Amino acid sequence: MKIAVLGTGMVGHALAGKLVTLGHEVTMGSREAGNPKGTEWAAKAGAGASAGSFAEACAQSNLIINATPGTVSLSVLAEAGDATMDGKILLDVSNPLDSSKGFPPPLTVCNTDSIAETIQRAHPGVRVVKSLNTVTAPVMVDPGRLPGPHDIFMAGDDADAKAVVSGLLQEFGWTPPHIRDLGGLDAARAMEMWLSLWLRIFMQQHQGKMFNIGIVSE
Repeated sequence: MKIAVLGTGMVGHALAGKLVTLGHEVTMGSREAGNPKGTEWAAKAGAGASAGSFAEACAQSNLIINATPGTVSLSVLAEAGDATMDGKILLDVSNPLDSSKGFPPPLTVCNTDSIAETIQRAHPGVRVVKSLNTVTAPVMVDPGRLPGPHDIFMAGDDADAKAVVSGLLQEFGWTPPHIRDLGGLDAARAMEMWLSLWLRIFMQQHQGKMFNIGIVSE
């Protein structure tokens, strides 16, 4: 599959790197085609890896992953442009955390809306699926690094798009019983609000210690 990963931070590098090792053609998108973080990553990642602007990455891809901070995602996708995105699946991994407010950062949108829904309204021709935003980057692409069963969540209004994302999650190592489909895209509100609790748990962990949650039922 041809995949655009928008964002050159830790999440973008983790996702893009894993996707290349899985045999996908990946373009890391950034604001400028010659962005050093993007070009350096592509040079090291080898065959199947390339870099370009947000618009270039989206134009040559079948699936788009938004791995940018939620506070800038709308401007990033505006730069990419609807012409390069319409009809495509957009996996939104972002969280609307306002780091300018100190730590832990508050959400810029919550309760009655989400950044995923905001993206969908701004780009109605794109099929938005929310997932992977509830775990740290290394766990996103390697759930087996944590002992025992644990869960990842997914939300979206397009069943076919969710099926594609579910397949990608399984390539990362997430097993179907632990890919929890929460329903429509409005469920992204709860997924994003989980970050407030996630950050509090993170603050209590030993440095570098990773964690996730699992649903236990009768």
